[in-house]
Amino acid sequence: MLNQMARRWSMAMAATLLVCSAALAADQPNVVILATGGTIAGAGADVTNSATYQAAKVPVDKLIAGIPQLNTVAAVRGEQVFQIASESFTNANLVTLAKRVAALVKQNDVDGVVITHGTDTLEETAYFLNLVVRTDKPIVVVGSMRPGTAMSADGTLNLFNAVSVAASKDARGKGVLVTMNDEINSGRDVAKMVNLRTEAFKSPWGPLGMVVEGKNYWFRLPAKRHTSHSEFDIDKIDTLPSVEIAYGSGNASDTAYRAFAANGAKAIVHAGTGNGSVSSAVVPSLQELRGKGIQIIRSSHVNAGGFVLRNAEQPDDKYDWVVAHDLNPQKARILALVALTKTQDSKELQRIFWEY
Repeated sequence: MLNQMARRWSMAMAATLLVCSAALAADQPNVVILATGGTIAGAGADVTNSATYQAAKVPVDKLIAGIPQLNTVAAVRGEQVFQIASESFTNANLVTLAKRVAALVKQNDVDGVVITHGTDTLEETAYFLNLVVRTDKPIVVVGSMRPGTAMSADGTLNLFNAVSVAASKDARGKGVLVTMNDEINSGRDVAKMVNLRTEAFKSPWGPLGMVVEGKNYWFRLPAKRHTSHSEFDIDKIDTLPSVEIAYGSGNASDTAYRAFAANGAKAIVHAGTGNGSVSSAVVPSLQELRGKGIQIIRSSHVNAGGFVLRNAEQPDDKYDWVVAHDLNPQKARILALVALTKTQDSKELQRIFWEY
């Protein structure tokens, strides 16, 4: 009799736990992790290999399985979109990824999206998504500076923080975010500043906030147009034009600019010194290329944040050039890619560079 009562009690408790677990799962936000490869999915031959390893080795299901604590903040599922090192990301990859993100955020059963990404071009992808995916739902791009096999690997905490941000209601409407090294940065202006340390990503204007033990703390909001306030829509973009970057330095020549133009570039971003300065040896060639319809965009390759003023180092109005404002050369390329899908007018391009 006692054994029978004990069995009934055990069955009742199990049923109660199942109901409670189901209710808890139903209350949890749903986050989709889109994996693209990179160091966060990398593996080294030894635990001491923090800089020498093979990227894009670990599939998304193993990334998720390696962090069981993810289930405490969201109901998580993953998709393997690509498995590549991010330096090999192409314009076509950007379009494919953005279309998948846009499709997911339209679903009622998706509350947020996380993209795992290699760090070399993470800032470019984050900015591209910030421009073309129209949604208020959180989109978080995350990577790591060390592979998961290394001592003191940073990917586990970075991914946990990314999921917790994507799952939170207070992250809505803030544009595409990047969570690295406990900071929450805007995908617009965050950049990779260092290539060997875990505090690699910084914005010249500071972080939007921080993540501490799965809780978000916010300090500022993005001032530029993004996501749901953008005039661009990935659903209307299938291909991207050719935009190239030419690096300015001492003893500069026009060789790269002319080669890019001959290869069909629609715009060339001049990664200049200082205030987007252009060597006197290069100015005539850029004037000539602009006369042929190629957009010339002045940016700065100053590491900690260049700021290019219109008509300061060069008479931009006279030459009909565009300035990149505070965008570094690689981000200027991304905005030019998107902007040129809508306009070829330099004045419109300049407006877009001021607003985004």
